[in-house]
Amino acid sequence: MHTPIDSNALATLFSEARTHSAWLDKAVPDALLEQLYEHVRLGPTAVNSCPGRFVFVRSAEGKQKLAPCLSKGNLDKTLAAPVTVIIAYDEDFPETLPELFPFADARSWYAGQPALITENALRNSSLQAGYLILAARAFGLDCGPMSGFDGKALDEAFFAGTSWKSNPADQPRLRRRQQAARPPATPALRPRLRPRLMENRPCNWLNAKPPVNSALQ
Repeated sequence: MHTPIDSNALATLFSEARTHSAWLDKAVPDALLEQLYEHVRLGPTAVNSCPGRFVFVRSAEGKQKLAPCLSKGNLDKTLAAPVTVIIAYDEDFPETLPELFPFADARSWYAGQPALITENALRNSSLQAGYLILAARAFGLDCGPMSGFDGKALDEAFFAGTSWKSNPADQPRLRRRQQAARPPATPALRPRLRPRLMENRPCNWLNAKPPVNSALQ
């Protein structure tokens, strides 16, 4: 068991982290994005399947392709972001399993089962999207995750003729973190939404006494 990370690290990843929609006019270096992925890829997935695929949209050409796929409310703030990461999954991920999981013939578990492939690709690429957001925060990047986009249009624009498909759950936008503190209530950063579901609602404490006033059955 490792030593727990300190309160500052927890604040960076969770308690003080925010969803951003305004961005610094400052590029995110290639080296930082490469370092980011080096850590994202280490996050666990089922049988080390790693089905997540990541498209880093930064160029004017890339943003032009992305724009028609975005909902109206997400258009301007997404195009203004230094980097938008399209989270996708690869339906051919079983082909990499002999390399990534050599301990068993895991590829055969998915043979002829397209529904199982999609289910596992979607589930595990969603995990990887979460790893990306946490890693980005750890490396000093602010994130603005969003899901307001047309997945079919996105797939046609970026993944036509491939085995990749966009994950409908999340497309994070990234920027370098501001050094100066932002005023507490600006149009770009709303007051923090403190309410979250308390543990007695989303958590089922199997084989243990449930929390007081638990609504769980």
